[in-house]
Amino acid sequence: MALMALIGSRRLWPLTLTQSCGALNDNLVKNAMVVLALFRLHVGATGLSALAGALFIAPYILLSATAGVLADRFAKPRLILVYKLMEVALMAAAAIAFLTASVPGLLAVLVGLGFQAALFGPVKYGVLPEYLAEEELLGGNAVIEATTFLSIVCGTVAGGGLVLLDDGPVLVAVTGLALSLVGLFAAVLMPPALPANPRLRVHPNILAETWRVLRAAHTFRPIWLSLLGISWFWTMGATILTELPIVARDTMKAQGSVLTLFLAMFAIGVGIGSIGCTRLLRDRISARLAPFAALGISVFCWEFARAAAAAQGMVTAWDIAATPAGWRLLADLTLLAACGGIFSVPLYAIIQEAAPPDSRSRMVAANNIMNALFMVIGAAAAAGLAAAGLNAPRTLVAAAAANLLVAGWLFTVTRKISPGIAPGGNSAVR
Repeated sequence: MALMALIGSRRLWPLTLTQSCGALNDNLVKNAMVVLALFRLHVGATGLSALAGALFIAPYILLSATAGVLADRFAKPRLILVYKLMEVALMAAAAIAFLTASVPGLLAVLVGLGFQAALFGPVKYGVLPEYLAEEELLGGNAVIEATTFLSIVCGTVAGGGLVLLDDGPVLVAVTGLALSLVGLFAAVLMPPALPANPRLRVHPNILAETWRVLRAAHTFRPIWLSLLGISWFWTMGATILTELPIVARDTMKAQGSVLTLFLAMFAIGVGIGSIGCTRLLRDRISARLAPFAALGISVFCWEFARAAAAAQGMVTAWDIAATPAGWRLLADLTLLAACGGIFSVPLYAIIQEAAPPDSRSRMVAANNIMNALFMVIGAAAAAGLAAAGLNAPRTLVAAAAANLLVAGWLFTVTRKISPGIAPGGNSAVR
């Protein structure tokens, strides 16, 4: 089935819409809260942004394993419906907190959204192989990946922009609640599916469950290597997205429109790479492009850092669009992000295809746990480099150098991840 027909089918578009609304809301609330506190209420200082990120990411480490067990134990579409109802309740609470300008209330909502997102992750990726044929799986993951990054960027930009308007808190509250209701509507339209493992026991000890899930993932070598690769991708992505505002503000002395343009091009690039990899691989689930994509990430990250450090006089988005040096910046950033899409999408599909159906969501959960741990380590490393006096371009150069080591590692293990899975055939990694 052609990708556009797949996107329009009921097997994919309700899931895509409901997860997009969730990602939009998460980043809308998080960024609107930080901007509201810093620029309108004048509380929290810059540490509030780090606190918000930590509160949101912590549930992924603590709860993902239990979320994976629940997703394997119960019918995934019904769980998604429950989780979207949770989101509606959380956005109602967020609306109250925004209208009363309560930063503690917003922080509490953010923790709730982190828990809801951690629960949703294993269901979202676990249900895809239940809805899609093997030859459609790469395209389905590409759509989810592209829309996720687009939603992250749109939510971040909208949250910071809306909340500074005269009726900003009201607009953010109404937007968040409306998005949660749209996501709930989409969840209702998802096709039914049977539980993967209805006899599975849900253990109350979340730490023991986390260790059990990670140990199980480690026994499947293609899955373990794939999730390590994806975790590094999210570490690089988080580092780049963290440094972009600093590049725009401190290195280029630019206005906010430049950052918005950078974020938009990054999201577009991920979308191009995610969709494009389905054509490059001809719907074959294979990791063979991953080392080359990783190499591209390093090259274009280094090139973007050099171009940003040398940028002169580009303080608005129009200045960027009107000069060859600006086009160089945008091309570097877009190609960097496109390489990221090519890198990550096949690895997600390998995890889904290689995992036994009755434990697929737990393998996705293991991936989410490792993603969160890697992102925390990456954030700590970036903070350490900043404390050592490295500016944003030099931090990006350091990230590009570290990524070269990952690219080299991938060249040595690609065959162990997947020799290739032909559409309609048997998985080569089972």
